[in-house]
Amino acid sequence: MIDVPRTPVPFDPEIEPALAKILQPEAPPFTPETIPTMRAAMAAMFPPAAEVVGDAPVDVVERTFPGPAGELEVTILSPRGLDSPVPGLYNIHGGGMMIGHRNMDTGRLLALVLELGVVAVNVEYRLAPEHPHPAPVEDCYAGLVWMAANAAELGVDPERIVVMGGSAGGGLSAGVALMARDRGGPKLAGQLLLCPMIDDTNTTVSSHQYLDTGTWTRETNLAGWRSLLGDAAGGPDVSPYAAPARATDLSGLPPAFIEVGSAEPFRDEDTDYALRIWATGGQAELHVWSGAFHGFDMYVPEWHISQAALATRNSWLRRVLGLG
Repeated sequence: MIDVPRTPVPFDPEIEPALAKILQPEAPPFTPETIPTMRAAMAAMFPPAAEVVGDAPVDVVERTFPGPAGELEVTILSPRGLDSPVPGLYNIHGGGMMIGHRNMDTGRLLALVLELGVVAVNVEYRLAPEHPHPAPVEDCYAGLVWMAANAAELGVDPERIVVMGGSAGGGLSAGVALMARDRGGPKLAGQLLLCPMIDDTNTTVSSHQYLDTGTWTRETNLAGWRSLLGDAAGGPDVSPYAAPARATDLSGLPPAFIEVGSAEPFRDEDTDYALRIWATGGQAELHVWSGAFHGFDMYVPEWHISQAALATRNSWLRRVLGLG
């Protein structure tokens, strides 16, 4: 076995006090027994979208669409008074494939709808381990197909759709982009991948540097991949739609925006993904934020680096969507 350096890149001292408040020393491990309780606790943290939107000039619609194994839910956020097609954001929430709910991303999407004048479609998908691969990514792909097919009704320009998500949602977004390319599906204008979870092998240096510190640790990450892939995790026969780092061909993909913290397990796999896209002649914009831990923008939104990251994302979205 290769001896992997394990000294972590330090967190920015400015956010260490916030990190200490976020972390729960007595938090139970992710197991099939504890996951339902964790899901319930997380769901209770995030109110319904209409409550978050409040009196902002944004319409909120809850819809269902036919998924691969039954009805699936989406929340649609649209600028009020929309009278012509605008770009669309198709969002996939995170949670390590095991937990999470679309409501956790409402604040992020609301800000983008208000800032950019776009329509956001926020999808719910089945979670592992009850629904292992390919259920999550197939659900998400079905939602993208539904959005594109109903673009006129949603007020979306079907030529200007970006798939986006953070963590597991970023990994699923990358998987959906691969599926859309391979299946001749909806043509995407871009893929916004925020600290995406894309490599089930957990063999990079950074995947070994955060064993028990930070908001997402090695053990938690292993639990997520085991939930999604079972005994196949880390083995030779894993689909690139489950773990996009497994893809042997990254050509022909929509422009990618890839963001990650320097102080988190996904740093190296995400950096490598950008390098491999460039190697095909593809377009990728990579940002590694110094001293940032996993999910930093959601946990410490006032931090100056979080603000810089949000502005940088918006700049990229404006460019790929042709917004002034």
